Amino acid sequence: MVKKYFSPVINQIRFVFGFNKIDKGAFQLCVRTIAFLLSLLIVSCVPNRKITYLQKDDLNKRTFKRDTVLRTHSLIFNEYKIQPLDMVSINFETLSDENDSFNFLTKLSPQNRTTGAGVNGMIQNGIFVNSEGNVEYAVLGKIKLAGLTIFQAQDKIKEVASKYIPDVIVRVRMLNFRFTVLGEVNGENTVVSLNPRVTLMEAIGLAGGLSELADRSAVKIVRQNGNITEVFYVNLLDENFIESPYYYVQQNDLIIVPPLKQRTFRKYFTSNLGIITSAISFGLLIYTLSNK
Repeated sequence: MVKKYFSPVINQIRFVFGFNKIDKGAFQLCVRTIAFLLSLLIVSCVPNRKITYLQKDDLNKRTFKRDTVLRTHSLIFNEYKIQPLDMVSINFETLSDENDSFNFLTKLSPQNRTTGAGVNGMIQNGIFVNSEGNVEYAVLGKIKLAGLTIFQAQDKIKEVASKYIPDVIVRVRMLNFRFTVLGEVNGENTVVSLNPRVTLMEAIGLAGGLSELADRSAVKIVRQNGNITEVFYVNLLDENFIESPYYYVQQNDLIIVPPLKQRTFRKYFTSNLGIITSAISFGLLIYTLSNK
């Protein structure tokens, strides 16, 4: 049976090299070589179950109910809390027409005194939360923001500023919510977002998405939690990941995407396949000539 399937290939080799006959040893070597190459090609294939995100038991189904909620998941979202060395934008507004209030606001809000536009302009005029977790103003004094959510920080600053400005409105935004995505992605990058509510899927999308050879079942997350660094792995292939407490990215997260085992073969062996086949053909030529 082996001879039946591989005889056309052997005949082609005989035609290329001008051999009238290939002995049994050369034939066996040729068959083993071809079988080895075919097995490598099969092993290098990446099945859909290794690249399809958020799988359930419907991976191979082709028909679904349309315009129908198939299932629901409960999200676990821990609202981001301001940390020391965060950069925030704090803007004060008031409905009062008093000139004193306006002058006071322009001193409190550097954003009102600049012409910088966009994210870069906001960052240049942002305020760092110091290592003790405070922001400091000449009149308002020190205000501790560390450990507070964005909305809690707004309420606390408003409470202090209301003593000096009537009908004051305070707006706080994160300016340096960032995370880094490395590994088997289409664009390794450190991303800065003005929105602290970013899912892991969105973070990967902002980095250009995962490559075909990325191992989605073992994505590594390195997370800072105060003075402690936490390391954990998540499986993006499982739909239940939506309910994971790690579904949302946190400040300074490091996301590392490892490669599949097929990467080595696809990247190095396939690119040199021409050289390998030429070497095998040359080896067969030498072997056959030496046994004539």
